Amino acid sequence: MRTYFPKQGDIEPKWFVIDAEGKVLGRLSSLIANIISGKAKPTYTPFLDTGDHVIVINAEKIVLTGKKETDKVYRHHSLYPGGLKSREARFVRAEKPEHMLETAVWGMLPKNKLGRKMLKKLKVYRGTAHPHSAQQPEALEVDRSGAPAPKK
Repeated sequence: MRTYFPKQGDIEPKWFVIDAEGKVLGRLSSLIANIISGKAKPTYTPFLDTGDHVIVINAEKIVLTGKKETDKVYRHHSLYPGGLKSREARFVRAEKPEHMLETAVWGMLPKNKLGRKMLKKLKVYRGTAHPHSAQQPEALEVDRSGAPAPKK
């Protein structure tokens, strides 16, 4: 008996919409990382991109627990001497709330070509409008803990 490996042409990605209003950042991002990497599918293959696309709306209404709103710091370096830039989470949320979720998901994906390809499947928007209605995305209900809500 041979091991089944899906071919790249056999993989048909789905599109999901997740409303981030009232959801915890870390728990939601771990769910999203699982979906876009394809680990939730039976056809998961570590060296292929078998994941689905995820659209996240209401990114500005995501919740940070504890004192992370003031204590969490986002840093990046310009690669010049003294080029370390730091911003608190409350300022990042005010200026670019999409960055918070994208950074959290990127931290949970592989740091290679495949991980960068997976990250392109994540679309994050402020507000409830998104330009992906032509893909007919299904709404994915997520409870506050970040787990998919049971289907009724």
